[in-house]
Amino acid sequence: MGVSSLVAWTSMSGPVVTVQVPAPVITVQTPAVTVTVGPVPDAYCWDGHEYVGMVGAQFYYLGPGNVWLVCDGPRLARWHDYERSHADWHDHAIRNVNYRRDAQGHEMPRHDDHGHDQDHDQGH
Repeated sequence: MGVSSLVAWTSMSGPVVTVQVPAPVITVQTPAVTVTVGPVPDAYCWDGHEYVGMVGAQFYYLGPGNVWLVCDGPRLARWHDYERSHADWHDHAIRNVNYRRDAQGHEMPRHDDHGHDQDHDQGH
């Protein structure tokens, strides 16, 4: 009798309704990578690790793809250490004739011609 009553109850319950709820769509925006590309230095110097140049009061290093990038904190600290022991670095700066392209591949003109007639960067 227990089995028959179970069957009767199931048949009396009527149709089973299933509701499907779509999974929520989650959109995540990734932050854009920002690389500050500045002007091209007219002269640069090797600090023992990389080329560093200056435009105005801003220091730049020659990064991947031969693009001049703003020096970050650790690079700037290393440069100032170099600068303290090489106060005459301006006299030995290399005239920038080889690394004149900006990040978009455009050839950049020189900003000045402050007597850097020595062309030290041959072969670099």
